[in-house]
Amino acid sequence: MAENPSAPASSNAGATTKPLSKGQVFVRRLSSTLALWAIVLTASFSPNRFIANQVFLLLMIGLAGIGLWEFYGLVERRGLLCFKGWGLFGGVLLMTSTFFYLTQYLPELTTYSRLPSKANDFENSVLILFVLGLCVRQFLSPKNPDGLLAISTTLFGLMYVPWLLNFIQKINFFPGVDGRYYVLYFIAVTKFSDVGAYCVGSLIGRHKMIPRISPGKTWEGFGGAIAVSAGASLLIQQIAGHHLAGLRIVDAIILGVVLSSAAVLGDLIESLFKRQSGVKDSGKLFPGIGGMLDLLDSLLFNAPLMYLYLRHVLTHPGH
Repeated sequence: MAENPSAPASSNAGATTKPLSKGQVFVRRLSSTLALWAIVLTASFSPNRFIANQVFLLLMIGLAGIGLWEFYGLVERRGLLCFKGWGLFGGVLLMTSTFFYLTQYLPELTTYSRLPSKANDFENSVLILFVLGLCVRQFLSPKNPDGLLAISTTLFGLMYVPWLLNFIQKINFFPGVDGRYYVLYFIAVTKFSDVGAYCVGSLIGRHKMIPRISPGKTWEGFGGAIAVSAGASLLIQQIAGHHLAGLRIVDAIILGVVLSSAAVLGDLIESLFKRQSGVKDSGKLFPGIGGMLDLLDSLLFNAPLMYLYLRHVLTHPGH
């Protein structure tokens, strides 16, 4: 969500830079997000599937790697320990190995063996190896007295960024449907949630949600996020429903409400991490906006929710 007011820009010379307004921050953040995902989707819909897949993989690795780097940076600013190098290696390995499994190995299996559970089993195998590797990494650090803390923060970072983001791959290559359209759908619904939260919150927002975490978010903005997101979901269902296998009107309403609510939750959680670390933004990758996590926060929880709904509802035999 982009309902937070912007903080004044700092300057070593005495703050001569005019701070960005709340609207400017929102427009920049939304534009950067749309541009970023436009690249991802353009790659996905390229007529050359090999090139499309390779570009898609590079972008997913970049998103996961930068986002994880920023998360571990928040951990370090808080004064906590983590195995940053091992965590980054695990994140790249998770994204790359899952991609290879989904594109090279899974399509060659029989119809029964291509159940989505096979991809989940493979992903769990990678996570198991990562946890075991973390333990070995701690054994090699005899001077580190806080092994439990370092293992916990490193593992949580992997689960929070690459693991959640990895569901986008599992949606994109979901067997039996053209998952690219569902990636487009859930990103659009999520971003319309941001638009609704900002517009309604700016106009009539009075009642703060959780001011100790994010002072700019209001219950009115939350209602606007749900309303606009649900409306956008219904509109997409009417326009492009033939590309979205199994998506009915009732599904569009449910997903609009669920995805918009999760987007708000995802943004609040990242705000909590930043506040705990004493920073306004997760990074400085996008001037005037923040870091990669600031762009991904509302999508991280929505990717697994979209995947679960696609797997257990939309493609269920009795649906």
